[in-house]
Amino acid sequence: MTTQRDPRELGGAWTEHQRHSFRAPAPELADVIQGYWAAEWDYDTPYQQKIVPLPNVHLTVFDGGVPEVVGVASRHVIRVLEGRGRGVGASFHPGAFRSYLGAPVASITDRIVPATEIPGLPPAPTTIGSIEDLEAWLLTAHVEPDQRGAQARDLVGLIRTEPTLGRVDTLAAATGLTVRQLQRLFAEYVGISPKWLLRRYRLHEVTERLATGTPIDWAALATDLGFADQAHLSRDFADLFGEPPTAYARRYPPPSGQ
Repeated sequence: MTTQRDPRELGGAWTEHQRHSFRAPAPELADVIQGYWAAEWDYDTPYQQKIVPLPNVHLTVFDGGVPEVVGVASRHVIRVLEGRGRGVGASFHPGAFRSYLGAPVASITDRIVPATEIPGLPPAPTTIGSIEDLEAWLLTAHVEPDQRGAQARDLVGLIRTEPTLGRVDTLAAATGLTVRQLQRLFAEYVGISPKWLLRRYRLHEVTERLATGTPIDWAALATDLGFADQAHLSRDFADLFGEPPTAYARRYPPPSGQ
């Protein structure tokens, strides 16, 4: 049985209902915050927004409400957007939120926690309606630099930029750490396993190619990305993104000229 798709999620139609903006952090927070985002939407009927996972903790405020900390998600999540709304958020560098949390970042994986429960965050102002408000609040927090957090951030960057690191034991050999040391470091500072990250960034290459709209040789791509075959690639993609890559491709606009 085929489930009918919401036409607002296909071919880039969602851009007619949403607006997004992004901003880099102030220099004082550049080692902590990867970036800020703001989103606005307007839907007559509820829309299921699919959010794909990345190894970042987020601090979010929607419609001027209560600030919340969103832990790393181990797979895609759905947020229902309805009517007119607005949200702002800060995306923390992998490895950076441990200093605010005071506990392993894995303890908030797949969880949303009120910001009042985070010991490193000061009391929030009454209203946070913009990126500027959010940053002004974060600038009042004082946390000590953490060398192991910086190490975790560097390792995430290595995984993201070095496609030959397809296995955790290969990553261990490249870094001089044991597999167990890597697992502990990532649980403590990133919130997700190195194996998950290796898979996530391989699959990111799939979404990058889908976004271009050019034909894909799926068997060849599976081999290039280190999967046993096309079936394994499709299965892993569906597990993380909620649908196989050929279905996910329908979210993107067709190439120009088509």
